[in-house]
Amino acid sequence: RVPKEKPKAEAASKPRQGPTDEAQMAAAAALARMELKPKAKVPSSQEAIKNQVRKELMAEAAASEKGLSAEEEDLTSPDQEGAAAPSVSGVYFICPLTGAVVKKDKKEKHIREAIQSYFSVDPVAASIMEIHTFNKDREKVRVGVETMAKYLDNIYLHPEEEKYRKIKLQNKVFQERISCLEGIHRFFQAIGFETKTLPVPGQGKKSKKTTEEYYVLKEEMLTKLEDLKDYKEQLLSSEPVRAQLDRQLCVFKPSPEAARFELPSDFYNLTAEEIKREQRLRTEAVEKASMLRTRAMREKEEQREMRKYNYTLVRVRFPDGYILQGTFYARESVSVLYNFVREALRDDWLPFELLGPGGLKLTDENLAFNECGLVPSALLTLAWDAAVMADIQASGEEQPANPLKPELLSRVQTLS
Repeated sequence: RVPKEKPKAEAASKPRQGPTDEAQMAAAAALARMELKPKAKVPSSQEAIKNQVRKELMAEAAASEKGLSAEEEDLTSPDQEGAAAPSVSGVYFICPLTGAVVKKDKKEKHIREAIQSYFSVDPVAASIMEIHTFNKDREKVRVGVETMAKYLDNIYLHPEEEKYRKIKLQNKVFQERISCLEGIHRFFQAIGFETKTLPVPGQGKKSKKTTEEYYVLKEEMLTKLEDLKDYKEQLLSSEPVRAQLDRQLCVFKPSPEAARFELPSDFYNLTAEEIKREQRLRTEAVEKASMLRTRAMREKEEQREMRKYNYTLVRVRFPDGYILQGTFYARESVSVLYNFVREALRDDWLPFELLGPGGLKLTDENLAFNECGLVPSALLTLAWDAAVMADIQASGEEQPANPLKPELLSRVQTLS
């Protein structure tokens, strides 16, 4: 479905940009869909087919340039009553290797590609990143890495012993603890091992198996034993490559729409069907409230409610009405929010409090957002310390019109 065109006046206000990577991917997806359509429905004219593909590619690219897929564009089109643009287009992450900001569903793919690219820079470091990042069972990684470290220790401590420089690939310990780890074989190659087929020692002529596969350390690595020691330390001390949640910091002008949130599915730890079910259950909340429930039942429901969300969108309204918005993990502590607000201030030393719904003070900063009921979204109010503000006014010093940093105010938006 081709999205409705925006009014020309609105289109003219935005400078035209070339297709982004996301737009090109959307175009490729559109072309693939065209190829998968049943042949009976394809127009007989080749020119008509080309025109149809061209129209769909243009529509997909235009939607992607605005940060929306064609389906999302449909959801926000004016012909759907009650539809509203989402408060954010999704949950985004920052790749620590490339610095790129990517959407949640593309995060793992991007990190994998970034690590693959890093092999041309430092194959040892890249293979270690593979081992720690792509093997999700942390206990298996720990056991495998420690076993591998023992192999390298034996070589470093006993370089004259040939037996320590050979590792039989079919060895039970090697198979169970090491070979099963993704990235481990690239690590062996990167640190100077090569695969060799060697005769099985002590086997008679009647034995069917006369050779076996080994990893054998190259001779030149015996002059680089300190390097092997460094590789072992890197292997033991490394951590998984984890993308950092992008706060998507936004500043909005005062708006009566501050308490209205439209969240995409990224914020929910539920499938689309489960979200619909939860909405239906909420309509029955009045009936449930009238039922007698034990404390254990209430606590169980509260725990279930807490696990429902992975992220939360929080807005902090300042006394002058301006709004600061950011995305957080639902299980992050409220102290993170206080730091987030403080870093946005011109004068980060100014003491303040954050008030929740009903004016409740968020005094325990160690509590998580979901423990405070601040999920999947919340509007909080910032209140300055009255005594400090009185002292500032009494000093007669001229204060800026807005407490936020100028660079944030330079990109203030209007909340739709």
